[in-house]
Amino acid sequence: MALFKLSRHRRYVSDEKYYAWFELAYTTVDVCAALLFVVGSIMFFSTEWLTTGTWCFLIGSLCFALKPTLRIIRELRYVRDNDLEDLAKRFESDS
Repeated sequence: MALFKLSRHRRYVSDEKYYAWFELAYTTVDVCAALLFVVGSIMFFSTEWLTTGTWCFLIGSLCFALKPTLRIIRELRYVRDNDLEDLAKRFESDS
């Protein structure tokens, strides 16, 4: 079952806007995670900032976990709105 199929991502004009918003959210989460890891790494140089640095790593890790979640939400939206019949056909051929 191929959820992440590029040909589905731009079928309609409204899909381009939806796709762009998800890509923006995905990139924002990616940048936040990277910044939190850099700040957390710097904080580990000082013993007074170890706890705060640990929290930065934890929040950064949650951001990295959010990235695939965003992609799944986007793909499920496409499946729900556009491609149920094709999904069923792909599922039958994969079984």
